[in-house]
Amino acid sequence: MKKVRVAVVGASGYSGEELVRLLLAHPGVELVAVTSRQYAGRTVGEVFPRFAHWPAARELAFREPDAAALAREAEVVFLALPHGVAAEYVRPLLEAGRVVIDLSADFRLRDPAVYEAFYGHQHPAPELLSQAVYGLPELYREAIRQARLIASPGCYPTSILLPLVPLLREGLVEPDGIVVNSLSGVSGAGRKAELDYLFCECAESLRAYGVPKHRHLSEIEQELSVAAGRQVLIRFTPHLVPVRRGILTTIVVRPTLPVTTAGEVFQLTGRIEACYRAAYGREPFVRLLDDRQLPDTKNVVGTNVCEMAWRLDVRTGQLVIVSAEDNLLKGASGQAVQSLNLVCGFPETTGLL
Repeated sequence: MKKVRVAVVGASGYSGEELVRLLLAHPGVELVAVTSRQYAGRTVGEVFPRFAHWPAARELAFREPDAAALAREAEVVFLALPHGVAAEYVRPLLEAGRVVIDLSADFRLRDPAVYEAFYGHQHPAPELLSQAVYGLPELYREAIRQARLIASPGCYPTSILLPLVPLLREGLVEPDGIVVNSLSGVSGAGRKAELDYLFCECAESLRAYGVPKHRHLSEIEQELSVAAGRQVLIRFTPHLVPVRRGILTTIVVRPTLPVTTAGEVFQLTGRIEACYRAAYGREPFVRLLDDRQLPDTKNVVGTNVCEMAWRLDVRTGQLVIVSAEDNLLKGASGQAVQSLNLVCGFPETTGLL
């Protein structure tokens, strides 16, 4: 098998580190370049000793990012960079005919005005937004196969869109009044030395943040609106919890069908179950739980799987949906590799199971 040459820009962050791990072990790719200004000149094995058993990790050194050099060496380039920074690499890489898989938020939104409203500055490359495909394989698989610019979703959006999009598409839940609460491990904030994320500030402590307008709301509402065929606004509250990784999301939404009689409950239950089975019954990275289980981060951390379960609350007439995922894998690097597999024609699970 001829291996696809890949590079990772921003390989020293948590998501970048996970990308390196997955790509070193991927049978269909050759990792040819990793960049980090902080670690330039040091090998991958030196910076991440847990990879040192891989010969490639002992030989491959971090270097300063250079778009022209990356375009010469790699066929696919992953960008694991902060928002606002990734765009400067995308244009030259696309012009050189390379495939770009961007883990930042720079190309997830279709409207540059929405980007400016949520990220606080003008979009750095609005002319490229129309080329980007939202990189959630379970929703946009065929478009991803043909894409040259893939905007890999954020961790919170993945945990919210997978449960809600099929129900909104089928008209089984109301687009109005959706309430979402998510709990995230500290690695979701990235690898940075800030007071709020030091051990003594996070341990034995729970707190909400990003209230009332977390940045991920922009892409969540965009994709929910597409699914519903009308504008959708949701009430989203993220929370920081003292674990390293993992996201647990709880969604409360009102069904469109009444649930006042046993027959109505039976009908709605059957339709929801059928909707989810049709959407995800054959998906390798979505695990639908039965009525005896609820999602648990301990069962998904270290995997590319999103667990989902739902309960109909007849007393209040609402539907409660719970999902769990690893924020660094299905919420970031694993999902990006899933898109790589689609673009390159590999089985979608390659390097992820």
